[in-house]
Amino acid sequence: MVRRQIRRFLVVGSLTVLVDLVSYRLCLETGLPVPLAKTIGFLSGTIFAYFVNRFWTFQSQSSHVALFKFLLLYLSTLLTNVGVNQIVFEAVPPGEKGQLFAFLVATSVSATLNFLGMKYIVFREKGALGDI
Repeated sequence: MVRRQIRRFLVVGSLTVLVDLVSYRLCLETGLPVPLAKTIGFLSGTIFAYFVNRFWTFQSQSSHVALFKFLLLYLSTLLTNVGVNQIVFEAVPPGEKGQLFAFLVATSVSATLNFLGMKYIVFREKGALGDI
């Protein structure tokens, strides 16, 4: 069951990035300022991720309290992502490869925390402590 959830989570994550990117580009094409376009893209991806992970990845029937938990999780992992990116970025040699490496490490850490948070906190089945 966990492997299926991980596979689905990775599919949803990839699609979430696509939703974010498409929304961002569409907003830019309409003339919105970059920060507003990025905010709309990020929020579009976050909303998509919540519903698809809730109903498909974790098949959760949780209440709307899950949405609040989800938003807190995404806020904390956003902060973690930015922090890890900065730490790794400063620790590796400068240049594009260093930037990419820092991005990949930060993304890996936040994606792992998002999966664990959704599985064991946001969409946790009642009475289930996990099945890893």
